[in-house]
Amino acid sequence: MRIKYVGILIAASLQCLAPAALAASDNSKAVAAKPPALVADQIPAIPTSVVLKTQPYMEFRTAAFVDWDPKTKAMLVRTRFADTSQLHRIARPRSEREQLTFGNEPARAASYAPDGSTLLFQKDIGGNEVNQIFSLEDGVPKMLTDGKSRHRLGPWSSKGNLLAFGSNKRTGLYNDIYLMDPANPDGATMLVASSGGGWFPIDFSPDDKYLLVFNYVSITDNQLYLIDIANGSSQKLTNSSNPVAYNGLKFAPDGRLWAASDDGSDVQRLGTVNLETATFEPMIDEKSWDISDFDISKDGRWIAYEVNQAGSSVLKIYDVKTGDIRTVSDLGPGVISGIKFAPWGELGFTFNTNQGGSDSYSISPETLSITRWTKSETGGLDAANNVAPELVEITSFDGEKMSGFLYRPDPKKHKGKRPLIINIHGGPEGQAKPRFLGRNNYLINELGVAIFYPNVRGSTGFGKRFVALDNGPFRREDSVLDIGAFLSHLRKDKRINKRRIAITGGSYGGYMTLASMLRYGDQLKAGLEVVGISNFVTFLENTQPYRRDLRRVEYGDERIPEHRTKLEEISPLRRASEIDIPLMVVTGANDPRVPASEADQIIAAVRANDRPAWHLLAKNEGHGFRKKANADYQFWASLLFWQKYLLNGD
Repeated sequence: MRIKYVGILIAASLQCLAPAALAASDNSKAVAAKPPALVADQIPAIPTSVVLKTQPYMEFRTAAFVDWDPKTKAMLVRTRFADTSQLHRIARPRSEREQLTFGNEPARAASYAPDGSTLLFQKDIGGNEVNQIFSLEDGVPKMLTDGKSRHRLGPWSSKGNLLAFGSNKRTGLYNDIYLMDPANPDGATMLVASSGGGWFPIDFSPDDKYLLVFNYVSITDNQLYLIDIANGSSQKLTNSSNPVAYNGLKFAPDGRLWAASDDGSDVQRLGTVNLETATFEPMIDEKSWDISDFDISKDGRWIAYEVNQAGSSVLKIYDVKTGDIRTVSDLGPGVISGIKFAPWGELGFTFNTNQGGSDSYSISPETLSITRWTKSETGGLDAANNVAPELVEITSFDGEKMSGFLYRPDPKKHKGKRPLIINIHGGPEGQAKPRFLGRNNYLINELGVAIFYPNVRGSTGFGKRFVALDNGPFRREDSVLDIGAFLSHLRKDKRINKRRIAITGGSYGGYMTLASMLRYGDQLKAGLEVVGISNFVTFLENTQPYRRDLRRVEYGDERIPEHRTKLEEISPLRRASEIDIPLMVVTGANDPRVPASEADQIIAAVRANDRPAWHLLAKNEGHGFRKKANADYQFWASLLFWQKYLLNGD
């Protein structure tokens, strides 16, 4: 890959590092200073030479579309100029980004009031997910919530005088649903008191008489309710005996409720929910693929929807008046997210691809013409030179079809058989998609390491049957066997060095990393797990209470004796003494999902067997590192790990 302005970049890097980042005056022995919140245990100091070599790959920027400003027709995006992602406004395509929020913590979800009079956003502290809702008044954030309970930003009413949001302030556990006038936050009133599950407000009816809410029981069971705002009465729109899932729900201006649902199908189709009969009536069926997101134009004329084709996005425009469907064909392969119509008709979205980065775009529903609003920097590197992934399809041990994305180094630059890292997504209700790889492009482009992202059973995007194949403790290890099937296929690849294969993953992917190290350790060189589960029983007992019931549906209920026995049996901690290849663990001290204790116990057990177990802990992070300084150091530490245990030695 060609690096532009190398001299300037290196000079800038040295300037940033000096003097705080240099722990020695002799540059040949200089090391990068560790961010104050990080604890590096058994991890060597990071040589400055590593920092300088990788620096261009650390300096990429992204711009995620968030919302439209109804007053000025500007686009609201989330991007990072310093250490954390913040909200920025862009007046017109490719103009400069005006930063709106500033702080040590990332600004998360955000939305404008329908008339543009108010901008609300949410953020937490140190990744603890105890989000607070803020308004931005004359450039100054004003907290509208209590500062101690967990909150989640919901929809605006059609008139724009009310906001619906979720909060656990009544019980400290589950989300209740509240209505608030942001101009009078102390007057917020509770509309729905929940007794469990994952309750959340979805959309107001056009006349503001009703609020659609749902209870997220599991990924395949979303229960819908229509709440009368005047008296609080509710009408259930789903049948609990026939669980269905929804991936988008929205009222059209004519009052019809549109949904993407798998009701009556293995995949999610687009249709309407009859409010009188509470039945789903499909109108658009993409056959083998999920319709994973959609939005309706303010005049009701257009519906834009995303089709998930094995992880790649296809954007289509449905003409409600004529029934015509047109495909947006000029984007190329990549991943679309966050689609939303502006009041004047333009459709905004984020488009993510490894050969173009992650940026904000819009499209005209009439002409399908595409406008790129941002072109984010990639550290002086040309993202077009990054490799495009190839779709790998296999048959697993039981005949189940599955796939993943393989990023191969350029064979002209990196000849011969290449090392491979298998990178497993979390969830398990997640999906590997052909995204921009950011820092990991250094491994591919400069070190010649191939990276494979599998979608094992339990992944989303392949229908509700597939996503449920790993449910419960007795089928959990089937997904580990899927990794074995991928390993068998990749080891036969003539361009892969079967003696240099390693594995990594985050969250549930962290469990899969540990489990794969145990089952396939003789085929792997090392494993690196991030915020992963080491023991299902202690995980379920110690995860935040508001998440526990949801996780029991997926993994099993540790209170049931036969479940508990099986969960203990399949937990990597139970067999930690058998881990015979090097391990690295990355932990967020404030993680509410997978407690830091899960990392502590697996590290102690592996070290007790006198095996390497590097540990990187961030005191100011939660479920993954969100601050740039921490994420950079994590990459450098992992790079040393891969160089020592994957790329060097026998």
